[in-house]
Amino acid sequence: MKKYIVEFIGTFFLVLAVCMAGSKAGEMAPIAIGATLMVMIFAGGHVSGGHYNPAVTLAVFIRGKCNATDTIFYWIFQIAGAAAAGLLASKYFDYLVVAASPESSIKALVAELIGTFALAYVVLNVATATKTAGNSFYGLAIGFTVTAMAYTLGPVSMGAFNPAVAIGSGVFGAFAWITIWIYLVGCLLGGALAGITYKFIIKPDED
Repeated sequence: MKKYIVEFIGTFFLVLAVCMAGSKAGEMAPIAIGATLMVMIFAGGHVSGGHYNPAVTLAVFIRGKCNATDTIFYWIFQIAGAAAAGLLASKYFDYLVVAASPESSIKALVAELIGTFALAYVVLNVATATKTAGNSFYGLAIGFTVTAMAYTLGPVSMGAFNPAVAIGSGVFGAFAWITIWIYLVGCLLGGALAGITYKFIIKPDED
C-alpha cells in the first residue's frame, strides 16, 4: 500500500504543477513541470519506482519489473492523484479555463507517442537497468526529458506524455474531454513501444 500512496502523491504534485504552472508560467511552465517530476522521483523513487504515469508503468510492466497487480493499482492511484490535483487546481481560479484541443488529432497522437516513448525509454534505462543501478542522476534525467519533450512537442499536442496528466487536465478544465483518447492511446502506445524496444536492445544476459 505504501508504494501506491507514493504514486498518488507524486502524480498529484506533477499534475498540480501541470495545471497551475501551465496556466500561469507561460514559456517557463515546462521547466516547473520537469522540476516537479524530478523532485517527486527523488522523493519517492526508492519506494515505488517513481512512475507517476500509467504509460511508464506499462513500460516497466513489459520490461518485467512490475507485476500485473501492481500495474493495475499504480494506474488506479495515479489517476486518482491526477483527478484530485485537477480538482484542487480548479478551485484556485475564479475564471473559466477554456478547454484546449490540438489542431490535428493525428499529429497530436504521433507527438504524444514520440514524447512518451522518449520518457519511458529514459526511465527504463536510467531507473531500471542493472548497469545504471544506484546512480544519482536518474531523477534529473527523467525530469529533463519531460522538459525537453514539452518544449519540442508541446506546441503540437499540448505535451501531456502521460494519461494521468491528460485526465487531471480534463478535470481541471484545460483539456477538452473529447480529445482525451489522443493521450490515452498515444501515451500508452509510446510506453508499450519503449518497453518492447528496451527488451530488444538489452538482452536478458546483459541486464
